[in-house]
Amino acid sequence: MLWLSFDQRDGADKTDRGFCEQGEILMADDKVTRRHFMQQSAVAAVGVAAGLAAPAIVHAGNPEGADTSKILNYNADMEYRRCGKTGLMVSAVCMGGHWKRLETMVPSVTRGNAWGNVDLDNPRFQQNRAEVVSRCIDRGINYIDACTGGEVMAYSKALQGRRDKMYLGFSWAETEVRNAECRTKARLQQTFDHGLRQAKLEYVDLWRITCLEQSGQHDERTMDELAGALEWAKKSGRARFTGIYSHDRPHIKALVEKYPQQMEVIVTPYTAKSKLIEDPTGVWAALRKHDVGWFGIKPFASNSVFDGTSAPNDPHAEGDNRIARLAIRYILCNPAITAPIPGLINAQQVDNVALAIKERRELDREEKAELDRVMDRAWANLPCHYQWLKNWEYV
Repeated sequence: MLWLSFDQRDGADKTDRGFCEQGEILMADDKVTRRHFMQQSAVAAVGVAAGLAAPAIVHAGNPEGADTSKILNYNADMEYRRCGKTGLMVSAVCMGGHWKRLETMVPSVTRGNAWGNVDLDNPRFQQNRAEVVSRCIDRGINYIDACTGGEVMAYSKALQGRRDKMYLGFSWAETEVRNAECRTKARLQQTFDHGLRQAKLEYVDLWRITCLEQSGQHDERTMDELAGALEWAKKSGRARFTGIYSHDRPHIKALVEKYPQQMEVIVTPYTAKSKLIEDPTGVWAALRKHDVGWFGIKPFASNSVFDGTSAPNDPHAEGDNRIARLAIRYILCNPAITAPIPGLINAQQVDNVALAIKERRELDREEKAELDRVMDRAWANLPCHYQWLKNWEYV
């Protein structure tokens, strides 16, 4: 059995570099070579430069009459949003890599309460992930954000044979800059090539390095090394687009301004209590100026908004589903967000967030009051290790 946890310190094997520097390995599942991918990306870049970028939003039902032929895994019941200067049209709700509460679906798959410490070879775990990914594809969801080595391994396997339906975001957080031994360009290159090889991936759509939550704790040299690794990944065809994960708003702003070519997508917290502040000197102004895509984690405040356990037939399921849809609708009222990326543990949860897309977007007075009560309760009951979510009430 393969057990992989978020805290595992798995050093990259230098021999992996030979695999990824060949540049013309044919992918077994989707028959896409790195050279072909780079040619296609170059064509797309020319289109954007010529003013042929996709519309900002294609709403469910496509009332705008937009050309949807280039939208990956298009479904008329889903909304799609332009992910900044990447030009990708991404589903308005995506799939986060985490699988918290998975024990309710696959008992004994984790060690103790360590949700990230999963037996990746467990057949029921693999079946669960494959079924959830299948339902995402059915509903028009087209992006998965994998944050850890275990998530990369799980989702690359679940996408075998259907990579053409989903964009894949990659981070092997255990051996990126959170690890003090992995703060050079060379080590990050080794980490990335190791991850590609382990997951049998020729390339990823987004390499978004997981920084310390307060990424300003990284010194300037580390961030220069990080930017250099991201630039290398793009130029070599290993990653179509690049960015980071961080909670540090002032530092995000500084990075976007200093490295505009590498900071194409940012991943941050964004809950149903977050509010966008129009500050011309703030992070949102910088994201807008530099046309940066923005994914929001923890839309359900790490499940603190729910009364139930997410188990099948939980007596609170109906109410929790309603709250989940209210949260998604509230977040999507902010057109700056490309998409919230909730973790999803069963097909019913996928159906529920997809249903939120088809419901009326603006919350009425009663719905807003209900969501406010739920979020106030969630804020009061946040575990100590999630108190940082409160720092993202005003963005």
